Amino acid sequence: MDPVIIVGAGPVGLALALALARQEVPCVVLDEGPGKDEPRPARTVVLREETAALMERLTGVPLAHAGVRWAGWRSMRRKQVTAEVAFGDTEPAPLHIAQHVLTGALRTALAGERLVEVAVNSRLDTIEQEPSGVTAHTRGSTGTWWRGSYLVGCDGSRSTVRKLQDIRFPGRTAVERHAVAALRTELPWDDEALLHRAPPWRTSGPSAGEITARPLPDRVWRLDWLLPPGKDLVTPELLLGRVRETLAGWAGGPTPPYELLDTGVHTVHHRLARRWRADRVFLAGDAAHLLGALGTHGLEEGLRDADNLAWKLALAWHHGPHEALLDSYQTERRAVVAARLRAADQALPLVRGGGGLRSCVPGSARGHDTLLMDGHLGRGALGAPGTYADSPLTPGRLEGETPLRTPPGAAVTDVRVTAEDGAFVRLRDRLGRGALLVVLIAPGTGVWERRHWVSAGIMPRLAAAVSALPHRAELLVAESYPGAAAHTVLLVRPDGHLVTALSGVRPADLYAAAETAVGGPAAAEAKTRADAGAGSR
Repeated sequence: MDPVIIVGAGPVGLALALALARQEVPCVVLDEGPGKDEPRPARTVVLREETAALMERLTGVPLAHAGVRWAGWRSMRRKQVTAEVAFGDTEPAPLHIAQHVLTGALRTALAGERLVEVAVNSRLDTIEQEPSGVTAHTRGSTGTWWRGSYLVGCDGSRSTVRKLQDIRFPGRTAVERHAVAALRTELPWDDEALLHRAPPWRTSGPSAGEITARPLPDRVWRLDWLLPPGKDLVTPELLLGRVRETLAGWAGGPTPPYELLDTGVHTVHHRLARRWRADRVFLAGDAAHLLGALGTHGLEEGLRDADNLAWKLALAWHHGPHEALLDSYQTERRAVVAARLRAADQALPLVRGGGGLRSCVPGSARGHDTLLMDGHLGRGALGAPGTYADSPLTPGRLEGETPLRTPPGAAVTDVRVTAEDGAFVRLRDRLGRGALLVVLIAPGTGVWERRHWVSAGIMPRLAAAVSALPHRAELLVAESYPGAAAHTVLLVRPDGHLVTALSGVRPADLYAAAETAVGGPAAAEAKTRADAGAGSR
């Protein structure tokens, strides 16, 4: 079967190629550039716990040494600290890393992948589809035709793939603008990120705004200044002035020594593609959505797109068309991103409105600071990873279903499990292999050798049920899981989202849930009902 064609060699495209290769799917990555990335310290990304784990799983290297895991977070208004967060076991620290460093780690991992070909200096200009595959043409030193089974556009906000498929990309332009600088200096906070609103040295005017400071390795910091609305030119003199007055303000005296490494202007747009799938062509990352106001980070959602799409494409590539499963990519991911865009658009007038009656309401400023902090820290409607509660891959009510703290469609908690070979591993380590995961909660198993309990109690019956599932599955055992009673059985998708939790071994329920999770008859029926409902409106 022909490889999957991935257009775009940014983090999303490279991550998707690695995720597919891990599931034995060959890929061709069409890279418009020369195959390397210019170092830009001022262009960074914040990765939450689950996304950082995904990147480490794909690259095969720990990324903490290449970035900084924040020791804490503080919010300030004028001279007052309004909120502080210390990261630890209860709230894992985000990872802040330069984007070119992340991309470099992905490129290094791809260099050893026998199933991935990266074609540099290859600019797409034509896509042709037919029932059996897709053909793409690229410009370069010589024009080249590429044949693929599917094609995924990961080619950014000006996506050629999206334009060639005539997919609309409505939304809002220049929702926010930030002046950005990366500099090496000493700040009063060691490895803590800071949001400073209305700093006292800027007491009036539309540019009083806010400043965000986020640490990077080697005493480097990324600073962002919210700019007033409009298209005023950000000159080098203006930016240097901001750097000096900010550092002096935080130091409480003269401007301390600093080394300016990089500058830029970051403009936030809010856009959402009408469709994310056109037959054998898909969109992911900035080609499908743009978001980023109020602390939200668009690249993280793009990486989640890749994680969601990879196992579905792999299943269709290996086992033939699974239309309901492939359709679920748009259903799930577009709904999650749309919800975050709505939340940001609703919060934006409150947080940025300034003045008026709202500013006179007691506690309103603190509430606005909390909204912003949620966006930056990955909490609440602005920042928390979305769930696929309304997914067609989530089965209806099953007789043996039991509630957990993790609702169906949400990402599972990373607990220690025992693998089939008896090794103790983390649950996240078993993701991304294309297999469903069946996790039995069995207290006490951690202190016994596997040979003592693998053939005892309900294990043989559960193992037989797992071997009979309609899709490859791996049986794991955990001593505990939040909210789960003993002998609870969890069914988890290859991308780490919960399908269902059952009380005990229920082979019929487990089979039905697994069949739905891979786009079987139940998922197809749900799609048919949804299509019929859309047609009647």
